[in-house]
Amino acid sequence: MDSITLQRIQEAHPSIRQQLLQQYTEANNLLGKGARLRFAYVYRSNELQNELFNKRPKVTNARGGQSIHNYGLAFDIVLLYDNDGNGTFEEASWSTIRDFDKDSKADWMEIVSYFKSKGWEWGGDWKSFKDAPHFQFKKPNGTSYKWQELVNAEKFVDNGITYPKL
Repeated sequence: MDSITLQRIQEAHPSIRQQLLQQYTEANNLLGKGARLRFAYVYRSNELQNELFNKRPKVTNARGGQSIHNYGLAFDIVLLYDNDGNGTFEEASWSTIRDFDKDSKADWMEIVSYFKSKGWEWGGDWKSFKDAPHFQFKKPNGTSYKWQELVNAEKFVDNGITYPKL
């Protein structure tokens, strides 16, 4: 388990934290020895979102308030690899084809398949701005949350972060 990811899960929307923790654990266990799943982002403040929006080359089309991350309902992944077997996980990878455990399945796609099977929307399936590290929570009816509805939703504060009531 990755302690940084466990901390980031605690910033997810309170209604999905336990589910996300369980799914993170299950997904991480799909990877072989020497590979680990990390959530690079879960919750992002509007300020951080704007910093990413202004970054070049472009990494997001969403300004502060326009990302599902700003509501604690999304996460981005990166895979960590311990190439020399010493337990330090010295490489971060966004390769969608690497098969570190040599099980004939790309590690990235194993994680994608797992989270999609649990009902998460994957940014790699988007038509215009493909975002392979991105996953976002869907409504119980299977449709996607839109930032326009979340920004206007009634809010509550948990551990200093403001979230929409779902």
